[in-house]
Amino acid sequence: MGKYLKKGDYGMELVLDLYDCDPEAIRSRKKLKEFVDRLCELLKMKKYGRCFLPYFGLNADHTPGYSLLQFIETSSITGHFAEKTNSAYLNIFSCKEFDPIKATKFCKEFFSARRVKKRLYIRK
Repeated sequence: MGKYLKKGDYGMELVLDLYDCDPEAIRSRKKLKEFVDRLCELLKMKKYGRCFLPYFGLNADHTPGYSLLQFIETSSITGHFAEKTNSAYLNIFSCKEFDPIKATKFCKEFFSARRVKKRLYIRK
């Protein structure tokens, strides 16, 4: 196995909360699609189908924004983007091992986040 996954592990999930993001990046459908493409390329993950990217949450002042779902052959990448706080909430889940440090750095830089809270879970 690898550095993070051991025999018998099912996969890994990286959970990122990014704060004080670039407002234009989290509000741009085009930028969010670019994010998914570049992240999949960086982590060598093969996309399965198109990125689902609806804009919704208009019934409460803290929820409007885009959400994304990109299935990958080894699981999924999800994201929720809160316009009120310029925050991004990402989950990268994969049965295939990936580098969570590289993924965190890329996400932080892509969205120009000032702060990041990260958690890595090994799924058994």
